Order: sequence, then structure tokens, then C-alpha cells
Amino acid sequence: MEASDTTSESLPFEVSPAEAAELIENGAQLIDVRQDYEFDAAHLAGAKQIGLQEVAERRGEIDKDNKVLFYCRVGNRSAMAAQAFQEAGFDVSSLAGGIAAWIDAGQTIEPADGYVAEPGQAAAILESRSRAESK
Repeated sequence: MEASDTTSESLPFEVSPAEAAELIENGAQLIDVRQDYEFDAAHLAGAKQIGLQEVAERRGEIDKDNKVLFYCRVGNRSAMAAQAFQEAGFDVSSLAGGIAAWIDAGQTIEPADGYVAEPGQAAAILESRSRAESK
């Protein structure tokens, strides 16, 4: 197998933004595994934010009998969560490309003028916005 073959393959539980939208429409639980400041910058409507670091300890908040869709910024953290939950017997999917791919596909986010936060810099941006709004 050539190296390019392995990089183009997706994980079995990864879904496209269109497939994710269909899962959400059909009642899948939507879990954002990013940090609070990333969630505050933009998220998918109806998502519950449970950071990757705490998702395992909070698994009781996720219904094992209902499909789960994990997402993050570009798909790495959500793929880790999906793999762990799949191994624990959950019916899971991960949004391939994360919220960045979701937005690129023309899907809506909340807030409507939100943005995909970059690690580190987003906290500073949000703090700056918060200070400007409180003036």
C-alpha cells in the first residue's frame, strides 16, 4: 500500500458534514469535545460541550442507547473520543474535518457570526471581546 493510500482513508466512524447533518436531524446526541472558549466562539446548534479531557468521566451524561456524534475543531479530538466510546459499546460517529469542515460545507453555527477558535489565541480574543463589551 502506498503512503498516499493510508492518508486518504477515513476512519470507519467518520462522517461528512452532510451525513452529520442527517444524523443530527434524526436525533443523534451532539457532543463538542473542545474547550469552553472554543465552544463559546462557535458551535453546532444543540451541541453539549464536554471537553475531551473529561468526556470519559462524564460518559454517564451520554445515552448509550442513542447515536452519538462527536466533533471538535478539525476532527482529531473527536476521532479519539469516538474510538474510545465505540470500544465501550456506544454507537458513534465523528465529524470528519470538525467544525471547520462543517462551516466550509455551508452549514450553520451558533452564534451566526461565530468563528473557529484556534488553540491559545482564541482565549485572548474572547477575553479582549469580553472587556470591550463590558465598557
